[in-house]
Amino acid sequence: MEKTVRLTTAQAIVKFLNHQYLSYDGKESLFVEGIFDIFGHGNVLGIGQALEQNPGHLTVIQGKNEQGMAFAAVGFAKQSLRKKIYAVTTSVGPGAANLVTAAGTALANNIPVLLLPGDTFASHQPDPVLQQIEVPHSQLTTTNDALKPVSRYWDRISRPEQVMSSLIKGFDVLTDSENTGPVTICLPQDVASEAYDYPLSFFNKRVHYINRHLPTERELTEMLVAIETSKRPVIIVGGGAKYSGACEELIALSEKRHLPLVETQAGKGLVPASFKNNFGGVGVTGNLAANRLVEHADLIIGVGTRYTDFTTASKSLSQSPNARVINLTISRSQSYKLDGFQVIGDAKLTLYELVTRLSVLEHEPIEMAKLRKEWQTERNRLATITFDDTSFSPEVGPHFTHETLLDYSNVLKTKLCQTTALLKVNDILPSNSIVVAAAGSLPGDMHRLWQTNSPNGYHLEYGYSCMGYEIGAALGAKLASPDRPVYAFVGDGSFLMLHTELVTSLQYHKKIIILLFDNSGFGCINNLQMSNGSPSFETEFRDSKTDAIMTVDYQKIAEGYGAASYSATTLDELTTALNQAEKETKSTLIHIKVLPKTMSDGYDAWWHVGVSAVSDSPTIQNAYTTHLKEKEKARYY
Repeated sequence: MEKTVRLTTAQAIVKFLNHQYLSYDGKESLFVEGIFDIFGHGNVLGIGQALEQNPGHLTVIQGKNEQGMAFAAVGFAKQSLRKKIYAVTTSVGPGAANLVTAAGTALANNIPVLLLPGDTFASHQPDPVLQQIEVPHSQLTTTNDALKPVSRYWDRISRPEQVMSSLIKGFDVLTDSENTGPVTICLPQDVASEAYDYPLSFFNKRVHYINRHLPTERELTEMLVAIETSKRPVIIVGGGAKYSGACEELIALSEKRHLPLVETQAGKGLVPASFKNNFGGVGVTGNLAANRLVEHADLIIGVGTRYTDFTTASKSLSQSPNARVINLTISRSQSYKLDGFQVIGDAKLTLYELVTRLSVLEHEPIEMAKLRKEWQTERNRLATITFDDTSFSPEVGPHFTHETLLDYSNVLKTKLCQTTALLKVNDILPSNSIVVAAAGSLPGDMHRLWQTNSPNGYHLEYGYSCMGYEIGAALGAKLASPDRPVYAFVGDGSFLMLHTELVTSLQYHKKIIILLFDNSGFGCINNLQMSNGSPSFETEFRDSKTDAIMTVDYQKIAEGYGAASYSATTLDELTTALNQAEKETKSTLIHIKVLPKTMSDGYDAWWHVGVSAVSDSPTIQNAYTTHLKEKEKARYY
């Protein structure tokens, strides 16, 4: 008879997590790095007791907000290129509910994270327990059911022995490159503390293998012929290429055929910005050169991309009537997008095979050099924009006037423009920096303008574009790369939504630097609103009685937490603050006051949004007419 060990369900989970390994390209490493916790009733006496008794190698970190610490776990896994994870444990009720947004973020981006929320009593005694919701149709429905649609795998443990099969199924998902995402295992508080005689073999070292696969010969041949016969091909580098580690192969292929590379938010940072054929960000947040390459391409090769609406400009970016799409991906479901030719395989392995078979194309197409020069000229312009009381006027429509800009300048006491500030930061930051961002106007500016040559130095969450992700994820990135400086780029709107893991970074001496771009409002959405004919409405931070622009001293907020902090309203002040922040030994915030409407704008890209079809406003009527014309350019399959 097999030997057993008597443990609680929670103790068995902790013991199991300590013995999970990942093998990739012949390299084997521990898969679960640690666990974030906020203890309350429902997990403090279960998982909490188990971790206090024997955490094994797991690093245990106390979070400050369930959503924020889950963002840190997502950021850690993303920065680790999905090769390592953190688990997350919460109490029942609101603690578990706070995981929903972070789980959605992980699901949209295919990022593995293990969620272990507490749950109500499996015995239904007592009933209702504190923080339990009651619905008339079922006692089995709890807050945790809200996590079902945002989990790749979901289970609730009602008997201690169930956790064995649940964990094995969960780790199948967590280590599956094609289908990875959040795994939720709900732990009723009575079951978490109940004992069972677990077989010792369940806790043996378990190695999960990630294997690379080549496409079929038919797929390779078709792809080869398409590249050889195309006149204006372009490669869209997606997140799948980054997770595959296909940098060298993309460069080799690009050099051999003079193939231009353009990047999604998830794919940016894989190929160095200094590589001649890297044309940068593509789509709604893309730049002029990249977008025109795709617009006129006769062959579009997507490598590990989901073709989100921002990447494709809502399926309108490609305007060549006979343009062909090839989708190289490990996901069969993703390969069918845009009616593309499906090539199912690992990006690195497949591109290497193509490079060995393709012939050399001797001369670079003339338009590549021309577009490269045009975009560099525009980038230089954006780096030197200055506010002038008499001449500067943003082109955002009739509802934003020069007087409005003057009001902001006088109240915020700044003349600093966002693109100018951002590119100054790009010039100053250490070359090995990791930059983290997620929402607002900053992802657009960074996708177009940011340049990095440091591997895995660009960390943008744009699959969900989740406000509040930035600071928690920066902590996660620092845990994943402790020897590299980590900078969180965040707008004031996003900072106000969630920044509590700044305190966690101070508590555990994990230095992050927060660059807070303050334009006193939800600037990105204000742009969307006003550029489609509407006046500003509920998107700026204004006093409800006086309509005055609000000012918040974010420097003092950071100081109150114990962080180092600086403020900048000029390029000289920004330069000084960045240099000082680098010398600090603890987490630091730089409050950068920038003028609204001084971010970069779209370049030959349209975004399909819901413009009102009925309005008394002539400007909205005009916006709707323009919307219908642009909509005709899109392909709908």
